[in-house]
Amino acid sequence: MGMLENKIIFITGATAGIGKACAFDFAHEGANLILCARRIQKLEILADQIKKDFGIKIYHFQLDVRDKFAVKETIDSLPDEWKEIDILVNNAGLARGFSKLDNGEIEDWEEMIDTNVKGLLYITRQVLPLMAARNQGHIINIGSVAGHEVYPNGNVYCATKFAVDALSKGIRLDMLDKKIKVTTIAPGLVETEFSEVRFTGDKERAKQVYKGFKPLVAADISKLVLFAATRPQHVNINEIVVTPTAQGSSTQVLRES
Repeated sequence: MGMLENKIIFITGATAGIGKACAFDFAHEGANLILCARRIQKLEILADQIKKDFGIKIYHFQLDVRDKFAVKETIDSLPDEWKEIDILVNNAGLARGFSKLDNGEIEDWEEMIDTNVKGLLYITRQVLPLMAARNQGHIINIGSVAGHEVYPNGNVYCATKFAVDALSKGIRLDMLDKKIKVTTIAPGLVETEFSEVRFTGDKERAKQVYKGFKPLVAADISKLVLFAATRPQHVNINEIVVTPTAQGSSTQVLRES
């Protein structure tokens, strides 16, 4: 029996990238999954595949974490056996746009703040009381190196990830007496749909971001989430900052032509 056998893991933004990789890794360890995402068809295909491959239980639903009423209603209406959430992986997040602040798109800012900060808060606000009632639980937030070092044209995205870093620290302090663990995983360049989303579907521009070096892949990050989730009860991984070997900082990447 693995440590995660029959535990309940709630993953937001589960249909792609790091969220999807986490779903497979936790399922492989025998955990049961609560999965949500905006793209319901992709979510249903994923849930069916994981159930078939691993024989675990999955509870899944369409959810936009930016919708605070939907978040509350959905989590309130979880069946009782699904309310005993052991680990929450706050993965839903995005970067949108890449411009100086004086000509940034306000809609892009709203989307990033509403998803990366407020969405994370809405979900966590509903899940934490369920964990606190049992004096156990683990919140794992997917942050970014952008939450440690601001880079040119990254302004608002970086601000949202600085906020994630601060919120992780705040939750850890607030929930200390409830024995709830809090971890941030802060990756550098990971090749997922991330850059395509940032550049609004411009695949060529997205490809350039990862050109000339070996970026991280989603599975590199999900393995670290799993590592943090499987430490003994008295051990809390506060934060893991991880980059490709070729990345020295937010702006320094060794690219071989």
